[in-house]
Amino acid sequence: MASGSRRAVLTAIIGNGVLTVLKFLVAVPTQSAAMMNEAVHSLMDTLNQIFLLIGLIQGERAADQRYAFGHGQKKYLWNLWSAIGLFSIGCGLGLSHAWHAWQRVDEASSPPIMTVAGFSFDPMWLGGAVLVVALLVEGYVLGVAWREFKTRAQSEGISPFKKLFRPSDPTLLAILLEDGVAVTGVVFAAVGILMSRVSGNILWDIAFSVAIAVMLGVTAIILGAINMRLLSAVRDPDAEAAFEAVAKAHREIERYHDLRSIVVDETHTVLVAEIELREEAMLAGLRDRIDRHERVLIEAVPESRREDAGLRGYAADRAAVQATLERTEELIDELEAHLKELCPRVSHVTIEVQGIIDNPSSTLNAEFTELNHI
Repeated sequence: MASGSRRAVLTAIIGNGVLTVLKFLVAVPTQSAAMMNEAVHSLMDTLNQIFLLIGLIQGERAADQRYAFGHGQKKYLWNLWSAIGLFSIGCGLGLSHAWHAWQRVDEASSPPIMTVAGFSFDPMWLGGAVLVVALLVEGYVLGVAWREFKTRAQSEGISPFKKLFRPSDPTLLAILLEDGVAVTGVVFAAVGILMSRVSGNILWDIAFSVAIAVMLGVTAIILGAINMRLLSAVRDPDAEAAFEAVAKAHREIERYHDLRSIVVDETHTVLVAEIELREEAMLAGLRDRIDRHERVLIEAVPESRREDAGLRGYAADRAAVQATLERTEELIDELEAHLKELCPRVSHVTIEVQGIIDNPSSTLNAEFTELNHI
């Protein structure tokens, strides 16, 4: 999954890096506020995606003594800095440029005719060409991100549109959202430039430049909120539901409680729970296991000592403890394996056995009750 996110990020970095240069080169001769804001938009996208790539690389590092569950949450931290920092800066720069352009409305003049290699042309055509290239590149990058996002949604058994509201990978969602906003921004810039040229009123261009800046601000708020939620020790309801299903279906578990989980990142969830075992199911077959352990312990000592009462008592006690611990470990392993089968992103499981619950209606309890009455 991480490879798909990285591919989408690298594609976006290359595409937006090229567009940033082209848009700045055209924004100056066209004197377009919308084109300048689109250049700032592409610059912020490029820097943001570099931050996302750093987060992906950092997040893939293995667990160590300082980060017991790995570095996965660093992705959310880099995404948060990127969203709140870069997009907020981009929004502020865009609004500032639009304000200064509005202040100079009376001084504005038609863009000069450009001459290159003896050919004269209106720079508006150059701006139009760059916007067409931008639309094609941004559309391609958006397609890459959407295909990866759709594949993720299908693997989780939900529709892509539902996954938009339940994102597990904020990096991929950030790329998808940014590219969608980028395509919209290109359309806004084109409409603003065209309307200004047709009507002769530069306010069209300024208005659409403001719209582009506001989109950057909204993107910052949405991505910031998503990453803040994932950084705030959010529980994993799917993992907890999977554990509930496993526990209720297991014949040796009487009940469970104190079930909790925490999402480390989109591929790692930590789950803890306490269980109490059902007496009659737990004891079934335990006698044979105890007898086997006791025979092994007795056979390990010299034959001359095998009838020693103290030794046989020790062997019986140790065999009972060993068999009980062995069966408990097997039970926990069974629960963990079944849980990870239902919810593969559960990477760490801690299950504490609180005790064995007596069942008053069991045959064994009935026999003990009868003996006590004799």
